[in-house]
Amino acid sequence: MFSEIKKCLALAVPLAAAQLAQGATGFVDTVMMGWLGSQTIASGALGVTIFSFCLLIVTGIVSAVSPLAAQAYGAGNREKVGTIVRLGLGISLVIGIPITLLLYNGGALLLLLGQDAKTVALAEIFLRAIALGFIPALGFGVLKSFLSALLQPQLVIVTVVLGTLLNVTANYMLMFGKLGFPALGLAGIGWGSTLSLWSMFVALIYICNQPRFAVYGIFRPSSKKAFPLEHRQIIGEIFQVGLPIGGLIAVEAGLFTVVTFIIGQLGTNALAAHQIALQTISISFQLALGISLATTVRVGQLVGQNDLLGTRLAGYVGIAIAALSMGVIGITLWLVPKSIISLYIDINNPNNADVVALAVKLLGVAAIFQIVDGVQVTAGAALRGLKDTRIPMLIGIFAYWCVGLFTGYTFGIWSGYGAIGLWWGLAIGLAIAAITMTWRFSNKTTNH
Repeated sequence: MFSEIKKCLALAVPLAAAQLAQGATGFVDTVMMGWLGSQTIASGALGVTIFSFCLLIVTGIVSAVSPLAAQAYGAGNREKVGTIVRLGLGISLVIGIPITLLLYNGGALLLLLGQDAKTVALAEIFLRAIALGFIPALGFGVLKSFLSALLQPQLVIVTVVLGTLLNVTANYMLMFGKLGFPALGLAGIGWGSTLSLWSMFVALIYICNQPRFAVYGIFRPSSKKAFPLEHRQIIGEIFQVGLPIGGLIAVEAGLFTVVTFIIGQLGTNALAAHQIALQTISISFQLALGISLATTVRVGQLVGQNDLLGTRLAGYVGIAIAALSMGVIGITLWLVPKSIISLYIDINNPNNADVVALAVKLLGVAAIFQIVDGVQVTAGAALRGLKDTRIPMLIGIFAYWCVGLFTGYTFGIWSGYGAIGLWWGLAIGLAIAAITMTWRFSNKTTNH
């Protein structure tokens, strides 16, 4: 067991660090939005929400590259690894173009969802700037999956850290018009993120063209005829595995997105507090997500080696590490909420008093569901390593929507507890998902 813990941590630590650094883009954007005022952070919340929602879903689909490449790598099939990654990049481009156009015109969608016209006008400025970063973000996700499957996550973290530093610098210059650049305000944050996303994607292209990775032929034109049977089968497998992953992410992210829209109808203060708490748990969630990515790779590799006992152990180790890590974060949120909130807004400003008070309460709820959130995402990732994705998607639909949203709406709207009630609904839905997915992984890896 200790050997598996060591192997999981060796992969999980750099992947979690990479996820934290990558998630820092949204964190940095939100913090800098706060510098421009409560109205801007509320508007930016809508823009970040719709961009992140679309990115999570499509990244989920192409993340099928990770378990497929890990299994091919575990089986020693180098050519298939390269083909899987190359086709994953092609799928990213085909899906990414229409989504980019949708984001560019996202203001109309937000108005249809009942959001305030003034808030939407600002959100659209942000969306039109960051929309052009959508396709490179997808490509980065595919190449990150490739490097992770080959147990080379440290290259990803270096790229992401440098990209995040660029994002901070570009945001500052473009927001306030430094070094001769025009002062673009909220649009400057969007453009800074786009520049960062393109830079990280180009950096991974360069890395994957180095000799030790070039042997996989990711960027080498295929010598076979266009779309041979093998390629069609791999594309089918990517969608067979990836669509349920994207579906599961959609139902989970969709729950948070719908809750954001509901809270947006409760007023600017409620939306600003919600965004502060949501962005805080989003950055901490990157730690669990990194552990889950490592779990998918470990499980996938051991499946490729036909090691059922090792597969079961790898899944349990990943789930346990995620639960422990998120428990530590939960305690931090519970103990020092105001210190966290002060990163976003001036907590001593009387005008922000209502936002601060509500955000403290929301972080208290988040402290409790951090643990079940970490467990459910890692258990789902372990199932993903088994290429079991359809049933987990159905579990997610039931847990997040039938239980989570119904309970949250009951507490928050019908019972009058507002944002607090809605967040308790999120916690209950995540708990149901954690229990059910862990049980399914146990069942799938037990000899009958």
